Order: sequence, then C-alpha cells, then structure tokens
Amino acid sequence: MTNPPRYPRDFAGHGPTPPDPRWPDGALVAVSLVLNYEEGGENCLLHGDGQSEAFLSDIAGAAPWPNQRHWNMESLYDYGARAGFWRLHRLFTELGLPVTLYGVTSALARNPEQVAAMKAAGWEIASHGLKWVDHRDMPEDEERRQIAESIRLHTEVVGEPPRGWYTGRCSMNTVRLAAETGQFDWISDVYDDDLPYWREVGSRDQLMIPYTLEANDMRFATAPGYIEGEQFFTYLRDTLDTLLAEGARGAPRMFSVGLHARLVGRPGKVAGLRRFLEHAMRQGRVWFARRADIAHHWATHHPHRRFERPSQMTRERFVERFGGIFEHSAWIAERAWSLELGPAHDRPLGLHNALARVFRSASRDERLGVLRAHPDLAGKLAQARRLTAASTAEQASAALDALTDEERATFERLNLAYTSKHGFPFIIAVRDHTKGSILAAFERRVANGSDEEFETACRQVERIAELRLGAMLG
Repeated sequence: MTNPPRYPRDFAGHGPTPPDPRWPDGALVAVSLVLNYEEGGENCLLHGDGQSEAFLSDIAGAAPWPNQRHWNMESLYDYGARAGFWRLHRLFTELGLPVTLYGVTSALARNPEQVAAMKAAGWEIASHGLKWVDHRDMPEDEERRQIAESIRLHTEVVGEPPRGWYTGRCSMNTVRLAAETGQFDWISDVYDDDLPYWREVGSRDQLMIPYTLEANDMRFATAPGYIEGEQFFTYLRDTLDTLLAEGARGAPRMFSVGLHARLVGRPGKVAGLRRFLEHAMRQGRVWFARRADIAHHWATHHPHRRFERPSQMTRERFVERFGGIFEHSAWIAERAWSLELGPAHDRPLGLHNALARVFRSASRDERLGVLRAHPDLAGKLAQARRLTAASTAEQASAALDALTDEERATFERLNLAYTSKHGFPFIIAVRDHTKGSILAAFERRVANGSDEEFETACRQVERIAELRLGAMLG
C-alpha cells in the first residue's frame, strides 16, 4: 500500500498550556545573551571562497564580489574582532553576566586572544559551524563533513568539544545532521517557540533551544531595522516586560538576545544594549543563563518521554488503536489514516479533528450506520453486559448501570419512543451529564424532528469520540 501523505512541520508545539519551566529561584524569564563570533570565518578569497561576503555589515545593499576581495567588507568584519569584541567583553564582565558564544570554528582558529578571553570569562563557546557561509545548496555529504570538521577543529582550538550548535545560514538537513552526531546538548537552528522543546531525530532525543532573528542586533544591518541604540533598547525592554508580565500570570518564558561584535559593538549601538541590561538587572526574577545552563535545567526538569505517535503508525496499528473511537465504525479510522497527518494529529484534539473530518464527509447512509451502531442507554445490551468497554464505562459514569426499577422503565419507554420515531438510538455524550440531565434531554429531544435529531446525534457522536480520545491519550 502506498504510504499516505505526512506533514512534518509542527504547529502544535507546547500547545495552549505550555509547561512551567520552573526556572531557578522562581525566575519568570530566562535571558540568554548570545554573541555571534563570525569575524574571520566569513566568505573571503583568503578562506578559499569564490566571492566576498555580503551579509550583515554596515554596507547598505552589499553584494558578493565574485573572484575579488572586498576591502571595505573585510575591514568592517575586522572591526568586530579588533574593537567590538573587546567593548562587549568589558560590558559583560563588568556586569557579571553569563554569555553563550556562537563561534564559527575557522574564525575562532584565527582569533586566539579572543578565545582566551572567552574562556577566562567562563563563557559557553558553542559551534556556529565551520565557516560563516550559506548551507542552503550544500550537498548533504559535504555538510556532514563540515559539521564533523567543525567539531574536530573546535576541540583543537578551544580545548574541549562544543556541546551546543547553531549554523544560522542552514539547510533543510542541518538540524538532522547535527543531531545525528549525538554531540550536542542543544541545537538552536529554530525560531519557533519561547521555550525549549525536544525533537526526535531517529533514536536521538535532541533538545532544541529556539533562537531569535528579531531581538537581534542584525536589525542594524537589515531593513526594516534599527538605526540607533535607543530603538534596540526599546524593543528589548518591551519584550522583557511583556514576558515578565506573562510569567507573573503563570507562564514563564525564555528570551534570547542575538548580538554581533561588528554591529552592536559600535559605540552608538552598545549604549542601547547597556540600557537594556541594566533595566533587566533591576527587575528581579530574571535568570541570566548560558544556553548550556538552560539545557541542563530543561533536561533535568522536563526530560523527554517518547510515545506512540498516531501520525507515524502503520495502517494496521492505527485502526487497531482508534477503530473503536466511533462506535463499531473502524472504517472511519481507516480513512483518517490516509489523510495528511502530522505532529498536530499526535494530540487528542488534532486526531479527533482527523477522525471527525472523515465522519462529516461521509454519506448520510454511512453516518446513519454510525448512529445505529450505538447502543440504547441503559438498554438490553447494557443489562446483558454486551456493551463495548468504552460504552460500559461511559454509562457507568452517569450511574446508568445502577438504576431503580422505575428509572429503568423510564429509559425503556424513552428508548422505544425515540428509536421508533427517528430510526436510530438516542445518543448523548454521557460524560458531560448527570443521570437527571440525561433524562431531561431525552424527554425534550424525543419530540424534535428527525432531521434535527440526526444532526444533533452526529454532533454528540463527535463529542463522544473527543472524550474517548482524551481519556485514551491524555
């Protein structure tokens, strides 16, 4: 059988109720300061590249110069190493703030004094790839080779292997290839959340710590962007204040700040960064942390737990697991398995939506068959203990298995009247009701027109399925 379509992107994430990260000391926001160190790793003929760099500099509208060195571009990158880095180093050490450094490995190899200063300050030095180049069109084998070489050279230059990874200019293969090394406690080539999360890559449970391209000084070199330090300060301040307010309402978050020595390391720009850092330090309940610290905390308090994912099940397993969600109607699960399922359908509401789509799009006769597959409430099948396990539990939840003789006679009368009039049993999501409210609805609905009751019963069937999935999947 041809494999059905599967959609890999995850729009669900942590969902409407993300976990409480339980940051240390009751912090409401974890702030991760990230300094990208790319100076000496960018596109340059001296580095074996075929053109000059054109990305993230103060040259407006820069374009690559094929087969030529670009003196101005190289000089602007050099500023980051010669002056900007040391200005930021003084700022962070003066304030006693921890930093994660995304280090392009070839750049680290060309900047030994800066590496020594990073280590002396206790900064985390993560890998930013072998070279600061675009991986978009890089063949998979070449990218795998470069990741391995980056790890090797980083270990040689820094004295220990990197435990974190961020490429930045990545390909569709980057995260998978980096995870497959088994080397990294965290990977940050994602921008899709305000909290860390786990990604399953084969047998590897890989922690992802999302990064930022908006709370990032790269906006000084892109349009639309910042033109003065005050704008950078305002954006960072407003972001932090919003996250603190959300945290106070019970939803602590993480806040990444992206920096580059050749950009925010300029005097007029760094002033805005300093204002933000001083503002953040005055707030209280802010945890400044390296990404390594965040990764360790998350792995300790929120370890990954694998589960059987509906979107990854075989057809046989899917039907076995969910064929009874709609009473005696396994065909609904069979058709749902052929839909474009993905991570969103690995959760109860998403999977319910897929099953309900099949039910809603079925013919009237097919839906009528589903209605007729349901048992009478407190009927003969229940008395003979011949209900499905799900129906038995549902009817027991409203004490329909413990009726008085008078109540049983009432249900028998209503069942007969309803079925005789409408041609299918009375259906109601029992778990939403008490015995009294069920009887009241029964008395009311038996008088409705059959077309109205058909639609009402179909909606109740969907609600029963939703409750069953919730109980099954949690």
